[in-house]
Amino acid sequence: MADGDGLGEAAAAAASPLAPAPGLSPPPGWRERLRAGLAGTGASLWFVAGLGLLYALRVPLRLCENLAAVTVFLNSLTPKFYVALTGTSSLISGLIFIFEWWYFHKHGTSFIEQVSISHLRPLMGGTETSISEPGSPSSNRESETSRHNLSECKVWRNPLNLFRGAEYRRYTWVTGKEPLTYYDMNLSAQDHQTFFTCDTDFLRPSDTVMQKAWRERNPPARIKAAYQALELNNDCATAYVLLAEEEATTIVDAERLFKQALKAGETIYRRSQQCQHQSPQHEAQLRRDTNVLVYIKRRLAMCARKLGRIREAVKIMRDLMKEFPPLTMLNIHENLLESLLELQAYADVQAVLAKYDDISLPKSAAICYTAALLKTRTVSDKFSPETASRRGLSTAEINAVEAIHRAVEFNPHVPKYLLEMKSLILPPEHILKRGDSEAIAYAFFHLQHWKRIEGALNLLQCTWEGTFRMIPYPLEKGHLFYPYPSCTETADRELLPTFHHVSVYPKKELPFFIHFTAGLCSSTAMIALLTHQFPEIMGVFAKAFCSEPPDSPGMTVMDENKQYRRQLRFFGSTSPSPDC
Repeated sequence: MADGDGLGEAAAAAASPLAPAPGLSPPPGWRERLRAGLAGTGASLWFVAGLGLLYALRVPLRLCENLAAVTVFLNSLTPKFYVALTGTSSLISGLIFIFEWWYFHKHGTSFIEQVSISHLRPLMGGTETSISEPGSPSSNRESETSRHNLSECKVWRNPLNLFRGAEYRRYTWVTGKEPLTYYDMNLSAQDHQTFFTCDTDFLRPSDTVMQKAWRERNPPARIKAAYQALELNNDCATAYVLLAEEEATTIVDAERLFKQALKAGETIYRRSQQCQHQSPQHEAQLRRDTNVLVYIKRRLAMCARKLGRIREAVKIMRDLMKEFPPLTMLNIHENLLESLLELQAYADVQAVLAKYDDISLPKSAAICYTAALLKTRTVSDKFSPETASRRGLSTAEINAVEAIHRAVEFNPHVPKYLLEMKSLILPPEHILKRGDSEAIAYAFFHLQHWKRIEGALNLLQCTWEGTFRMIPYPLEKGHLFYPYPSCTETADRELLPTFHHVSVYPKKELPFFIHFTAGLCSSTAMIALLTHQFPEIMGVFAKAFCSEPPDSPGMTVMDENKQYRRQLRFFGSTSPSPDC
């Protein structure tokens, strides 16, 4: 309906005789042109006025005499002054360099550049030149670019997210570190409000209490609200869900609470099915009850998977996909892929990939790397880099290498975790596709499947870096996928804890000011060292730069002779000059 409304508005605008042509803006008036001309010439006028004022006041200000006094002062300075000056400059530039380096590694940008763009550019009027009319082509391109960036940075619910009480909180008890960020937990709270609440919650007191519970930030307050909802209604399914997620300290306790939630959720779901056609409010209530039931069954399947009952977990997931096919956004097939890999049912894994590894469906690291794993499995046990370089790659090996290149192009962060070149952490509750958060979530669950297949990690190690030779640099276009998004680093820093070193691709070049401050610090330190070791030579060089040249009209013959005798004494020569 939204698309239809947009098309209707566009047709009405095109049919209107007063509507301007698309992509064209009305011509500016004489006031706008005058204002633009004055803004463009203002800086030049100020510069010319300043030069004229300086020239007019050259006599009252005695600029020539002051310049001569400054020259005499510089000639009278000793080498100790230059040692102190260059040493201080080296120290200050070194401190700036260290701060710039730390800020760049922490935030991914230069502090000086950020301050210049954020504060100095508006003062100099840099933002006024980029203003465009709403209907201009530049504004249209900017809006399209912003929409593309927003779609690239979309955060997805992690289909294999852990349990807060039984897994995340136990990690905090052992290590004292918080594995979840506030941003990640806030996204989960929004998901819970979307899935587990509706407009008719006020009709049932227990749902009203749970609606407030999902908005609570403090975990004890949420758990207390869940018990209050159970006191009002012993069949409140969402209250059992909250207790299973956050209060249960083991997977067994979580499964027990989810089974209670399933019993209550099925009763409410059947009741909602009978009343769904009575009003729009009842339809919304049915959607909410459907979301609750699917969530409970999925978490029960994950409990069975964690407790070793893998076939039971696979059955629950298959039944969910058959019973609720529209809910593909939950990515239940990724849970099914991981469970089938644990069973080593590779034919069933291939069947799932044939359905979901389609060009019209969104990709993920689980799909791409699982497809690469299946093709690697057929050749990895006999693969040898020496043999391959001697006889070349076979057709099956070429297919496996191409599958690895495809997976690495989609998410280049995964191989370092699979090859254990970077340490793993607990995966977050939300991931960014093609980002470091998705790589952690995939490797956390699938590393064991790669290790189980003999030679799979060896083939990955030998071939994954060859992907970057096929991707154009800079990344204006991708090889098999869209260009790699530039916003993944910022989003991953929000999703992942601070103690984790976020993987960045492509590697950012060091900002100009880091190179500049490093060069300034090194050069001033070298000058200070040379001035301290060879004060006479550095003093001659300094005075040679500050004094007037020998052939200038202001230097007499007597001054030239004095300077020549001074140089003779410095170099240790005692023979008189034939010109003296």
